[in-house]
Amino acid sequence: MHHYYFMVNIGDPRIVSFAQGDVTGDGITDNVYLTGIRTQDSPFIQDITLVVQDGSKGSMTHIPLRDNAGYNPRLFLGDFTANRINDILISIDTGGSGAIMYHYMYSFVNNTPQLLFDYNLYNEAYKYEVTYKDNYKVEVISKVNNSKYTIDLSYKGADYLSEIYDENGKLKKPISGFVNPLSGLYPVDFDYNQVYELLAYQKIAGKYNADALGYILNILVWRENKFILGNQNVAIFGS
Repeated sequence: MHHYYFMVNIGDPRIVSFAQGDVTGDGITDNVYLTGIRTQDSPFIQDITLVVQDGSKGSMTHIPLRDNAGYNPRLFLGDFTANRINDILISIDTGGSGAIMYHYMYSFVNNTPQLLFDYNLYNEAYKYEVTYKDNYKVEVISKVNNSKYTIDLSYKGADYLSEIYDENGKLKKPISGFVNPLSGLYPVDFDYNQVYELLAYQKIAGKYNADALGYILNILVWRENKFILGNQNVAIFGS
């Protein structure tokens, strides 16, 4: 097995994450890297690139990522498509408010990169409406599956509620919240069959981003040629 090491001068690409597993499907362990250019005196990494080294041939394939700068880039190898070959999940923190992250998943069967998951396409497909209602309630509607959830705000306390509601629990004026883009995306084998699903977290925000009302948890499962919504829950905070 060959290992390639990169120069470590600041400004040169260097390995920022590393994992091993068969991703080509030939039964031989491959080396999977994320390389990037470190910023001096900062954890910020730019030009993050997926590099796959074929374990049998030693050949290297470089796959540029569309959104390729951030913090703490990491790899997870696992089978998401039930072909018994590892797929490559990439996660990068943006460092912005709301803990928003970049996530990509690639298949690399027969040394051919195929994008299985793109966080941008997910965020475009999964849309929500968050609307304050009378009597200290917020209604969350998930459009992709036409489901409605109701969050009880009464735990929020008098200061918060009195800004929004009159003494009879009626809204003083219409208020909408929003759901943040994808933050966490976690591999979980929910049914213990050695095939991973994706658990996606999105924060539900009220009047402003720091006014967290809960999280939408979407379980994504691979069906035929794409990830679809298998299950959805809303998680709320206790008082």
